[in-house]
Amino acid sequence: MAFPIKICAVCSEEFELKPDKPGFANRCPQCSTPEATAPTTQRSMDADERKNASEANEARRQAMRELLYRKDS
Repeated sequence: MAFPIKICAVCSEEFELKPDKPGFANRCPQCSTPEATAPTTQRSMDADERKNASEANEARRQAMRELLYRKDS
């Protein structure tokens, strides 16, 4: 059984679409490799930063609650 011939959307080269091919179905194996330009690690937050973020989120939730559920009299 022959595999279907596809044309890569990036480089316009023909390739065989095989089962369990990594990456996208419309890209050849060379163009499907993940790009390593984005940093994969994030800086972890210390306790003070987590506390400040938590307090800010709680203040946002409280403000939204007051705006949504206030009674107009």
